[in-house]
Amino acid sequence: MRNELLIVEDLMLLMMDDTSGVIAGEGTLYYTLGGAVLVELGLGGHVKVDGNDRGLTGLKVRAASGGPLPDPMLRSAHDKVARRVRGVQGLLAEIGTGLREPVLQRLVERGMLRRESRKWLGVFTATSMRLADTRHKKALVKKVRAVLVDDVEPDARTAALVGLLSASGTLTSLHRSIPWSGKVHERAKELEQDSWGAEAVNTAVMRTMAAISAGTAAAVTT
Repeated sequence: MRNELLIVEDLMLLMMDDTSGVIAGEGTLYYTLGGAVLVELGLGGHVKVDGNDRGLTGLKVRAASGGPLPDPMLRSAHDKVARRVRGVQGLLAEIGTGLREPVLQRLVERGMLRRESRKWLGVFTATSMRLADTRHKKALVKKVRAVLVDDVEPDARTAALVGLLSASGTLTSLHRSIPWSGKVHERAKELEQDSWGAEAVNTAVMRTMAAISAGTAAAVTT
């Protein structure tokens, strides 16, 4: 069993509602999860970007060694980056697509989530996720709150989590634990903009939401 959770696992816990098991930002989740894995690779020195090397799909991402990668999820993502130099926007979708279930399963194996099945209309079986052990999530929320509310200087991983929550538009889902305010928004945005991975997630999410809004408007007009 792995000891330290990946950033993508911590992020999933933070985005999941404690009671319903609903994951905030579900419609663009693959971008967010892909961004979390890229950020982790970046923090470990396994990928790198040059702020001056930007194409139509964002900053160009290159593979770097950064030492061994024992985690299979990170290793798979690194292999994708290593195939060729690409813009970060394309990598978000390629890495993040299909990550939802593997990340949830890892959290189940850790005993932090549990799967619940119930009958719907007495015939269909629906499966949902519930928090099984809240201790780790509470510790995460405490760290995030300290950064956003109490002005505590974050470590690299907490800064990454805050930046990704901000970029994905899901930080407000924690409003019961971290009351939403202009100060919280501004601090979160600062950390988002300090992370090339989080910035890329925000661009992808905003682009997707704009496309959905445009499609809805067109349908209403028609």
